[in-house]
Amino acid sequence: MIIVFINNLETNNNRDLMKDLWNQRFSSKEYAYGTEPNAFFKEQISKLTPGRLLLLGEGEGRNAVYAAKNGWTVDAYDWSEEAKIKALKLARANNCMIDYKVEDLINLILHFDMYDAVGLIYLHLDEELRESVHSKVIKTLKPGGRVILEAYAKEQLKYNSGGPKDIELLYSLEDAVTDFNKLNYEILSKEIVNLSEGELHQGEAIVIRMVGVKEA
Repeated sequence: MIIVFINNLETNNNRDLMKDLWNQRFSSKEYAYGTEPNAFFKEQISKLTPGRLLLLGEGEGRNAVYAAKNGWTVDAYDWSEEAKIKALKLARANNCMIDYKVEDLINLILHFDMYDAVGLIYLHLDEELRESVHSKVIKTLKPGGRVILEAYAKEQLKYNSGGPKDIELLYSLEDAVTDFNKLNYEILSKEIVNLSEGELHQGEAIVIRMVGVKEA
């Protein structure tokens, strides 16, 4: 029992430190990843009829605002208060509305069959939390709904264009297949891309891209 307590305390301390890091990153005047949507997300969401969209780890709101401007009802989550401030500022500047909640994804509660699409753009979590969040994502999709995912691949450690430096937080194709095996894949690939997303996503990178569809 004592060992479990110490491990839990250490985990909580680490998560507090990470939250402080993200709040510090998002507290600057500039948008760390720019104000334009991620290119893959923009391409895929533009193919869909607007409905209700969930974005997890949404940061400063670039994808949420793009979707809201194009007719989507957007629910966004992140654990950074500073990110929410920037996201709502960006929404006001673009004359649109997003529902943005600050919450640790470990406590995330989602309703079944609620969303027409879910965006997971550079959401890098430890394995246990990742699997838990992805399971909830599948359940909250409506039949026929889509997951749009882009994340750094494990090989990204060889590049200097952004992303975690811990290989356990990076993606493999096998991770995507395992976590989303209840979906039908429209896209599942590992690609070398050139990123130009603010100051922190710049240059050649290797990413996992996925669009998965829940059976109707």
